[in-house]
Amino acid sequence: MDLKRLRQILDRTSSKRVLVIGDLMLDEFIWGKVGRISPEAPVPVVEVTRESYFPGGAANVARNLREFVDHVSVIGLVGKDRTGQQLRDLLGQCKIDVSDAVEDEKFSTIVKTRIIARHQQVVRVDREKIAALSARQIAKVAAAVRKRLKDFDAIIFEDYGKGFLAAELVAQIARDARRAKKIVTADPNPHNLIDWTGITAVKPNRAEAFLAAGIPNRDADLAPKKDVDLVRTGKALLEKWGVQYLLVTLGEQGVMFFEKGKHPHHIPAKARDVFDVSGAGDTAIAIFTLALACDATPLEAAQIANHASAVVVGKLGTATVTRDELIASFEHEAQ
Repeated sequence: MDLKRLRQILDRTSSKRVLVIGDLMLDEFIWGKVGRISPEAPVPVVEVTRESYFPGGAANVARNLREFVDHVSVIGLVGKDRTGQQLRDLLGQCKIDVSDAVEDEKFSTIVKTRIIARHQQVVRVDREKIAALSARQIAKVAAAVRKRLKDFDAIIFEDYGKGFLAAELVAQIARDARRAKKIVTADPNPHNLIDWTGITAVKPNRAEAFLAAGIPNRDADLAPKKDVDLVRTGKALLEKWGVQYLLVTLGEQGVMFFEKGKHPHHIPAKARDVFDVSGAGDTAIAIFTLALACDATPLEAAQIANHASAVVVGKLGTATVTRDELIASFEHEAQ
């Protein structure tokens, strides 16, 4: 894709309205340095120098969109606790609408804590309890989305497998969105058996794709185009989910794009340096969906998402990509 075409697509982004639905969480980063090994156990002692907090999970998808889009909304579950309020405040600072989020006093907001020393993750601590929505909550969320559906150009389902995306909730919203001819995409969790039939596109990573297809993942060290198991998996998922497009992220091998009735297309990775893969999938689904909403061809959208992911893995922490960084990535490739 040439830079003129890229700018054409990006010039349309700010006016788009996108809704993200899925598992909300707070990402906490504890930064420090290691100077010695603990006398109590053979583990490093991290001397904390600073702490930082970011919206995580589905909230990070919304945060990535907010770099390009003026109006982003996110719906998920938060507790009536300190971390829930902290997450709401962070999203408010980003001007992301959380007015339809579900607040439950019995739920503890999910927190993922990463301890980083010398640019490396030492350990991750997860504080979470998987909680499913009640029938009443499902009805309330579905009604809220139905009421505001005309306001959105696209909907993204972000499933981290924490319980918010119940099959019935997805089915109701997907059905309404399909009738309204909206773009609907999903970043799936293979352990949550959801029928994605009829939505626009699904974006699993390689491991998730093989699990969902029920095909053994031999983790072949083959070029993606020669990886017959990968190709078979992609075709099987197109058929199983009945979607138009499938974007399989492959880490250091880039992405594999599948479209009904066409040969799969491999797009090599663009990352020059990889510091942290946290949130790379969030960036990919956000930018892929946004590009589709801006009338990019599906293959162009996959190329743009691939470049966006390459930018964020070159940053430490839960990161986003900006318009300028995205253009610079394409410029670097053209040199």
